[in-house]
Amino acid sequence: MHRSIGKRIRMDDPIPPEYDTNPMTPMTEATDIQEPFTPYTPYSNHAQTPLHNPMNEMYTNEHFDNVVPQHQYAPSVYGGAPSPAPHMEYDQQPMSQEPESQPEVEPAPLNYEEPMTPQGRGGRITRARLRNAQNPQVSPPAQQEAPASKRMPPPAPADDRPKRGRGAVVRRPPNETINLDEDSLYNAIRTGRTALGMLVDEWIEQYKSHKESALLSLMQFFINGSGCKGKITSNMANNMEHAAIIRKMTEEFDEESGEYPLIMAGQQWKKFRSNFCDFVAHLVKQCQYSIIYDQYLMDNVISLLTGLSDSQVRAFRHTATLAAMKLMTALVDVALVVSVNLDNTQRQYESERQKTRDKRASDRLESLMTKRQELEENMDEIKNMLTYMFKSVFVHRYRDTLPEIRAICMAEIGVWMKKFHSNFLDDSYLKYIGWTLHDKVGEVRLKCLQALQPLYASEELKGKLELFTSKFKDRIVAMTLDKEYDVAVHAVRLVISILKHHRDILTDKDCEHVYELVYSSHRAVAQAAGEFLNERLFVPDDEFANVHTKGGKRRLKNTPLIRDLVQFFIESELHEHGAYLVDSLIESNEMMKDWECMTDLLLEEPNPKYNEEPLDDRQETSLIELMVCCVRQAATGDAPVGRGPNRRIASVKEVKQVQDDKQRLTEHFIKVLPRLLDKYSADPDKLTNLLSLPQYFDLNIYTTSRREKDLDELLKKLMKIVDKHNDTDVLDTCAKTLETLCCEENASIFTRCDVQRRTLIEKTIVDKYTEALDDWNNSLEAGVKPDDDETFALVSSLKKIAIFYSNHNMGQWNVWDSLFKTILEAQTVPYKSPPQEGVQYCMRACFFSLLWDLHQCEELAASGAGQAVDDAVQESKTRLYRFMEAMRDMLKLEDCEDYKEEAYITICDMLVTFCNQLASNPHHALSELIYEADDDLLTVLDSFIQSYVFIYEEEDDQDEHSKIEMLHKRRNCLASFCKLVVYGMIPTSWGAGVFKHYVKSYNTYGDIIKTSVGKAREVNKVNCARTMVLSLTQLYKELPLTESNQVPRQSNDFNSLKELAKRFALSFGLDAMKNREAVTVLHKEGILFSVSPRDGNMIMDEDVPPYLPFLEVLAEFTNKLLRQDKRVILNFLNHMINCPYLHPVTRMKTGNPWNCTNNLSYMGTRKQ
Repeated sequence: MHRSIGKRIRMDDPIPPEYDTNPMTPMTEATDIQEPFTPYTPYSNHAQTPLHNPMNEMYTNEHFDNVVPQHQYAPSVYGGAPSPAPHMEYDQQPMSQEPESQPEVEPAPLNYEEPMTPQGRGGRITRARLRNAQNPQVSPPAQQEAPASKRMPPPAPADDRPKRGRGAVVRRPPNETINLDEDSLYNAIRTGRTALGMLVDEWIEQYKSHKESALLSLMQFFINGSGCKGKITSNMANNMEHAAIIRKMTEEFDEESGEYPLIMAGQQWKKFRSNFCDFVAHLVKQCQYSIIYDQYLMDNVISLLTGLSDSQVRAFRHTATLAAMKLMTALVDVALVVSVNLDNTQRQYESERQKTRDKRASDRLESLMTKRQELEENMDEIKNMLTYMFKSVFVHRYRDTLPEIRAICMAEIGVWMKKFHSNFLDDSYLKYIGWTLHDKVGEVRLKCLQALQPLYASEELKGKLELFTSKFKDRIVAMTLDKEYDVAVHAVRLVISILKHHRDILTDKDCEHVYELVYSSHRAVAQAAGEFLNERLFVPDDEFANVHTKGGKRRLKNTPLIRDLVQFFIESELHEHGAYLVDSLIESNEMMKDWECMTDLLLEEPNPKYNEEPLDDRQETSLIELMVCCVRQAATGDAPVGRGPNRRIASVKEVKQVQDDKQRLTEHFIKVLPRLLDKYSADPDKLTNLLSLPQYFDLNIYTTSRREKDLDELLKKLMKIVDKHNDTDVLDTCAKTLETLCCEENASIFTRCDVQRRTLIEKTIVDKYTEALDDWNNSLEAGVKPDDDETFALVSSLKKIAIFYSNHNMGQWNVWDSLFKTILEAQTVPYKSPPQEGVQYCMRACFFSLLWDLHQCEELAASGAGQAVDDAVQESKTRLYRFMEAMRDMLKLEDCEDYKEEAYITICDMLVTFCNQLASNPHHALSELIYEADDDLLTVLDSFIQSYVFIYEEEDDQDEHSKIEMLHKRRNCLASFCKLVVYGMIPTSWGAGVFKHYVKSYNTYGDIIKTSVGKAREVNKVNCARTMVLSLTQLYKELPLTESNQVPRQSNDFNSLKELAKRFALSFGLDAMKNREAVTVLHKEGILFSVSPRDGNMIMDEDVPPYLPFLEVLAEFTNKLLRQDKRVILNFLNHMINCPYLHPVTRMKTGNPWNCTNNLSYMGTRKQ
């Protein structure tokens, strides 16, 4: 009896009930899956083995009537396919995964019958010979009588077979070893000492002279290749069935290591796997003309591999499946050769037969007929082998519990479909790939997609994929969102192939799923989605070739594509992620570097003659943003932040490409940038993007191409923009661009740009500031309130000073005194100071002034200036201390939140800049600039974050955007303070005020606080532990008390305190020895707090320690103590409870609280 691949399904029949079950459940009973169970039989190439006809035609041979037919090509062939699971949820497939540490012997997949060992036959029995036999009713091979000399005993009943569980495997004694033959095939392939071709040739010579010994060595190779050291003797091969041999080898299998060659790490074993596969392929190739048809070799090899592939031992099953699949692939190659020869022979035969009788060679005609018949028989036998192995191995292993085996099956069936599509590219085979698309393991899903990729890429094969595509298209589209990025990338590429050859089957909704992936954070996925966009949306329009602008200039071919790109960007409504869209397309679409086409769209007016519409304001803004993103990436070669590796070393080719792109874009924008700045000078958004372009120029081209006039024109445009504009982003971009132009590395243009910079700062900024400040003061002296124009002029000039001071040293213009005076007046005489915004700009400008002073001192120290360094340090120190004192006073002001926030950020940054690291400078004078915060300043900082950051009552009058912006500011303030704690610029204990909010503010600041705790512990574990206790005690003191002055230990606040202690305990990790000292100190500090009086006002003869219930909170840390430390802490606690300063009555009254806390946590440590 033979395995059948399934029932034949008629188009008008209902879906068979077995198709409603899950085909992916591994190793299920045959009645629960779509494939009917058939016991193993020895493989033979008799015609009883039904061929898997790719066109699903009925077998023409009348003797196949008793064979269960296969699936009919019909829509219902996929009726049993599982519905696509939701993205990244594969719960529909209860694929039990095998732990790596489990023993090699696994539960038996199915109680298959033992395969009979094929017997040698006198001649090759073909389908043609059977067809002409006198008695066509041939009984199944399993029931044939073997010759008396080779008759085998029947297999033992299943119930009489040796029962083996995981623990019942026979193990050899330690001193018993099996020495492998050094000349064996396994050792030769493992060591690689002999070329595979020579090794195969030697084996074939041995086979021709002595079949049995050659087959025995091949069988031994498969056994040893599985990691089994058992040896098959000639006696075993002659007198035992394959099932008995496999059982014997299983008993001798070494399970101790849990490893076998196919999964072992290292280059040697990786090479062995490759050689293993190549050997099987080469062996079949060398034997393709005679040996594989001799009724002996292939029968035995297929039977052995079939039995091994169903073994309980994972190593046998894995190795045999790989060998069987590679064997099928090699047979497919042979079938292709036979097919070509058959076609050639048929053509020769037809050519000879059509000749006239006098020219026809009868001998040649008969020879060709005989050859054709021989080739047809060979093809039938190969298909017979393929069909048997597919049903006996693939159908059962494609749903194996081991994902590596499932992956092998999917990889090889893809090869068969691509090479031998006339036989395998059929829906009855494709369904296995379709079902496995739902596999739990990403590697298996990936192999499915890789198998389908070349099929969809072929124009020739697209007709055979229509039904499959219609059934599994939704699943493939859903896999573009797979959690495994490699799977998602291949899914997108497969969708692209579907789009090319089955364009109508993808709906707009399907395409939108892929469109969104261009904004994915994973670069490979985004770029694959970009290729989909190129295929779907950005299709060149040949009709646009003759369009001209109003000025007569011919439009470039990418013009309509760029219009489509802008429209896509607008409709995606992700306007802050233009850089992501550009990165997705820049390597696959040349339009992303067509600078001329982009600028023509912005500068050239459309010609009404061609019905070309002009860009509206939104389209222009989007195009400029995308253009600048293209320039940035082309000039730097860097992917956007958050996408791709940030420190990847560029190849020589990539560096050359960046240099070429940078040169081309510079040559183009040098000419057109001034025109663009003129056209959009009144639009801040467009202007901000355009002003950033020179930051990516190759500035040497200004001189090498003799374009100094263009440089002068650009500098004049910058001066004009700074003078007229007040927008923060525009001014900030101008300052950065001017800094780039004035870089000393660009010696060829530095002098010219530096002169223009001085002129710009002096005339456009400083002079305007002096004039505005004089007008402001004159109005105040005259007793008149400055009007709006005077106020705007002063605030605007202060903004420009603050912004340009951050990029350019403006110390030579001596604006410090007037700026600092404005800060002091804001505290003492507010009515004389500018509006709050102007004062904030003064604070920022002074901050940057001090940074430039420090930079100048470091340069003087590096140059060895001596006395000049000391003078500069003293002047900077005076300014530093005065400024810090002013910022401290700002923090103490009432009802001035803007001042306080600016002062807080400034102080935190100053403490970082002027920290004790300055002492490491070789010039010791710089250590005078170290500024350390005193307790008063730290108290003010802590008070600010408690009142400004940790606010738990939301303001209902704010909209969602305002709430998000405010949360961002508060997180920034908290991070600034935590930075001081983590890097030791202030004592770690000041972090207690932050740590205590970990649980209560977990959703808003949890990530910042958790990172701070971890960093503080890395710096000093003991100090961090003390800070934890301090934060817990602070919270404990804040707990509300009952009427009897007791802490309600069932309240939510107390439970929240315990939860905080639990979070702190978890942060210590699992290594108790590493944290031993810190945890011990933490317990002692907590115990000391527990027995301490409240404010020193304990009544000795009545009260108990008010903080004693704190021990219940401290109990959360006891599991982090070592056993010996638990005893020490317990003794310390008992000592403190019975300490002399506690009145005896008090010590008695401590019993109750102690029983509630100590008995729960500590008393158990006595037994430990």
